[in-house]
Amino acid sequence: MTRSSNDVIALIPAWNEGTRLGPVINHTLEHLRVLVVDDGSEDTTAQVALEAGAAVISHRENQGKGVALMTGFEWALAHDYDAVLTLDADGQHDPADIPKFLSAYANGSWDLIIGKRTFSEMPFPRCYTNPFGSWLLSKALGERIHDNQSGYRLHHRRLLDTLDLTTTGFELEVEVIIQAVCRDMRIGWVEIRTIYDVDKVSYFDPLKDSARFLGMVWKAWAERRSCSA
Repeated sequence: MTRSSNDVIALIPAWNEGTRLGPVINHTLEHLRVLVVDDGSEDTTAQVALEAGAAVISHRENQGKGVALMTGFEWALAHDYDAVLTLDADGQHDPADIPKFLSAYANGSWDLIIGKRTFSEMPFPRCYTNPFGSWLLSKALGERIHDNQSGYRLHHRRLLDTLDLTTTGFELEVEVIIQAVCRDMRIGWVEIRTIYDVDKVSYFDPLKDSARFLGMVWKAWAERRSCSA
């Protein structure tokens, strides 16, 4: 059965992104309808999203990217969308790459399609930590994971209906991969632009977030053993 882009909605989680969000929505609307989950922003994020033509859900307080994604997934499923494409609000994901996801989606082969970046084009230390993290997760899962940190993804309803997510922050995106592999879902990859020149403060905590990631790798290894037992 041929899949249509009318079955897909773009989900953009956003927190205090009022100055960057507008162009991202405008360019995304060239390809897909847009849902913005405003995760307790204290600026004009929700207003900008509405004026740009997106549907908007607002959290009263900031709850983390993972919770914002889950809110969006639930809304999309309730509104009978067959797939959800996620991209960031800050411009690090180029909406011009959306047709690559839609083309891969149209062939009907994949349950999760992830945008794969070029690690050598990343700034230090990400040019080393990201490929190492992807290698660790690949070893834990027994499946090649090219880019575990990429949040630019298309999720088929078949996968979303099975997810039982427990994390609330950025690590949720790793948890999605773990559960997809353990449920024998098919993961596809598309090449996307590697963008790191946006003017944004990083909230990455090297110690805390690295510890969380290692915890997810351990969880991946444990779940793989459980699935194969």
